[in-house]
Amino acid sequence: MKKILVILTNTTRYGQTTAPTGLWLGEATEFVEEVVKAEFQVDYVSPKGGFVPLDPRSMKYVDESIMRVYESNDFQQRALIRSLAAKDVNGADYSAIYFTGGHGVMWDFPNDVNLQRLTRTIYENGGFVTAVCHGIAGLLNVKLTSGQYLISGKHVTGFTLSEELIAGKRRVVPFLNQQVAESHGAKFEKKRAYKTFAVRDGQLITGQNPFSAQAVAEKLISAIG
Repeated sequence: MKKILVILTNTTRYGQTTAPTGLWLGEATEFVEEVVKAEFQVDYVSPKGGFVPLDPRSMKYVDESIMRVYESNDFQQRALIRSLAAKDVNGADYSAIYFTGGHGVMWDFPNDVNLQRLTRTIYENGGFVTAVCHGIAGLLNVKLTSGQYLISGKHVTGFTLSEELIAGKRRVVPFLNQQVAESHGAKFEKKRAYKTFAVRDGQLITGQNPFSAQAVAEKLISAIG
């Protein structure tokens, strides 16, 4: 059985504020539902391991399928309560890695050396590196063994500047994904704000916003075959 790493945030608040954030629930559940139906196994990982908070804003956008995964004992135990710590995971065991979003990832994904190690290992072993929305933050600083940024020269997408402005978080986030991606050589693509959009460039698959998780999963399933 092919295995996929699903990466989740441990961040509970926006920087030094008291405003809560965390995992955008649907970005995990919609992806997981699709790949599990395709008979892939998933493991849940976070930078620290253990507890994964939910972004309360994401609960406004749930539907029956999101709730079905959310309410499952497997998701609650392995994703939200006892996620694996990135330092304890061997990337060689996995065919793909998927970075979920939620604003929290902006603080704990970009510079985590263990997440970078996992991503580099999977990619250089011929596996797939995928992300949705703010999850692209986990790819921004990953360098290959050659020293080149993973995303350099690649077509990618992620949460855009215009979407960040609409979300009202432009002044609180530590950086803008689109700007950093472009500064590291990525060819950033985008469609209309908050519309489903995903891009594949070889082993790299990225989705623009919270409504693109299923599209990322579908492209990954098709790519792996």
